[in-house]
Order: sequence, then C-alpha cells, then structure tokens
Amino acid sequence: MDAGNIQLIECPRDAMQGWPHFIPTENKIRYLNALLKVGFHTIDFGSFVSPKAIPQMADTTEVLEKLLPSNSKLLAIIANERGAMDAVSHKQIDYLGFPFSISETFQQRNTNSSIRESFARVQAIQELCKKHQKKLVIYISMGFGNPYGDVYDPEIVSHWVNEMVANEIEIISIADTVGLANAEEVFDTVSSLIPAFPKTEIGVHLHSSPENRLSKMEAAYKAGCKRFDGAIKGIGGCPMAGDILVGNMDTEFMVDFLLEKNIETGLNLENLKECSSMANNIFI
Repeated sequence: MDAGNIQLIECPRDAMQGWPHFIPTENKIRYLNALLKVGFHTIDFGSFVSPKAIPQMADTTEVLEKLLPSNSKLLAIIANERGAMDAVSHKQIDYLGFPFSISETFQQRNTNSSIRESFARVQAIQELCKKHQKKLVIYISMGFGNPYGDVYDPEIVSHWVNEMVANEIEIISIADTVGLANAEEVFDTVSSLIPAFPKTEIGVHLHSSPENRLSKMEAAYKAGCKRFDGAIKGIGGCPMAGDILVGNMDTEFMVDFLLEKNIETGLNLENLKECSSMANNIFI
C-alpha cells in the first residue's frame, strides 16, 4: 500500500526547544537541511516566540535564511500576533502553528493568556494567514487531560475543534502534551472527531515513552488518523509543561510501524538513517 494521505510531520523544533544547552546555529542548519532531504510532509523547524521564554529558538530567522529548497513544507510555532506577523513575512514558511490549550492553567503558563484571550488571538492570526497565503495549524494542547486539576472532558475538545472549524481552520492536531493519554483515550477522542469533522485534517501530536508508544500509535491509526507528528529518537517535550519532559513519538518507530502494515511512507530511508546518526551528535 502506498502512503496515500498519510502525513508524517517531523518536529525538530519540539526536540530542540527544551534541550538543556544551546544548540549552535550552524548545527541546527545542518540538521534541518538533512531532514529536508528525507521527504517528510512538513518540518516543524522553529518558532517566533520571545527568546526569554524559549532561548533555544532565538536564532529561528537566521536558521530559516540558510535552509535549502525542498518539497517538504515548513511550519513555525507562534504564540501571539506579534510572532505571527514575523512568521508571515517569510515566504518560505507554509504553516503557522498555534498551541491552544484547553487547560486554563497551561494556557497561562504557555502563552501568558487565558483560553478566551487565546481564541481571540487565533481569530486574528487566522486573518493574517489568509492575507499572506499561509495556513494555520491549531494544536489542541492538553487534548487528552491535564495534571493541573483543570476540568477536562472529551466534549470540551470537540467544542473547541468545532470553534476552530467555524473559523475556517483546516488542520487541527490533538496534543498529548504531557503524555497522560492511554490508548483507549486516544482512540475514543480521535475516532469521534474524524467523522464529526470530515472536511478537517485531524492529526495527533502524541508525547510518549518507549513503553506506551506502540499502544498510542496503534490507537490513533485504528481511529483513522493520517497525520502524525514525531521527532527522531523521540527527543523533545514542552518545556512549559514541567521539569520532566515526556518525549515525542519516535519517528523511526512510526516509520517501522507503518512499513509493518505495508504502508509506504514515501521517505528516503537512507537519508532518514543519516539524520538519526546526526542526531546522536547534536543532542548530546
């Protein structure tokens, strides 16, 4: 079976942003250019946020200027309109990603705004994207629960997905931000959203450990998900979520998972292997 509509989104930004020491700009450029040769649908390469909040991404503009042309699309994370204005000014960027948390505590922690204030930001950023021929990707952060005691229910997820769809947002990824989700929760949430919003691309951003990545990936796949975020070696996690980072879904694991189901990924596996070796030297 060919890749069809399966989309693998590589997230080196997520891998890098919480790394304990600054990764030299030249190393980021070299790594990203290697990733751009693999054939991923999209590379989440950097973010336009305050360097005080995420110092690791302070060189995003400099990095972007040195990236080579590729068939992979580029996605940058933003947290407010100011960052969005910076991002839309770069023609190489295809997607802006906004983390919209349904946990009030985490939304304040992550973007220094309430859920309602963040939704107003989403609406303003969506207008910017339309004006500049970009697409907005919304991450429903804490989409499977939160550790803060904030109210959570799958209906809350559905409510906010509906609000995003009403604002013509076409791509929404449900994020297991702190790795709380179990397989049943992943399946139930994703399998309910996909048929409810047939014209919307519903993806998953599943932070996971080696112990539970198979069950989560299997659950999302069986639920009909065709858009999967990951990072080579499973490195990463949100630095705003606490001291212990739960890593990303491991890209090489996802590729093996799909190949075992006779689904071709469309990736250059030799180039992927080279990137994996590079990661051993970058994330040290």
